[in-house]
Amino acid sequence: MTRRVIRADRLITVLGGAVLLLGVGVLWIVSQGGALGAQKVDPEARAQEQLRDLIGRHAVIRYTETGRRRAVCGYVSHSGQLTVFISRPNRILLETDPLKAEFDEMLRDLCPGFLVRANVARGRS
Repeated sequence: MTRRVIRADRLITVLGGAVLLLGVGVLWIVSQGGALGAQKVDPEARAQEQLRDLIGRHAVIRYTETGRRRAVCGYVSHSGQLTVFISRPNRILLETDPLKAEFDEMLRDLCPGFLVRANVARGRS
C-alpha cells in the first residue's frame, strides 16, 4: 500500500486561495448591505421610533432638522406640550431630561443655531 504524501507548499497554496476567496465573499456581502453590513435607516424614522419608545405612541414629531454626525434635532408634541429633542443613532435626549447641561452642550455641538433660527422665525411672525 502506497501512502499519498501532501506537500507543504501545495497545502499552503490551497489554504491561501481559500482565505482569499472567503475574504472576497465577505467584502461582497458587506458592500451589498447584507447581514454583516449596517442597515441604513432614515434618521427621521429612527427619531420617531426612539421617541415612541421613550414617550409613547402618542408622540408626534412636528419639525426636524438634520445635524452633524447623523444627529436629528427637532420638536416633538406630547401631552399638550412641544419639547426639543436630539436623536443620535444610539441615544435620544429631550430638553426636559435631568441632564440639562449635557443636552445644551449636545445641541450646540450637533445642531448649531437650531433654536436661534426658530426664535428668529417666531419674531418675524
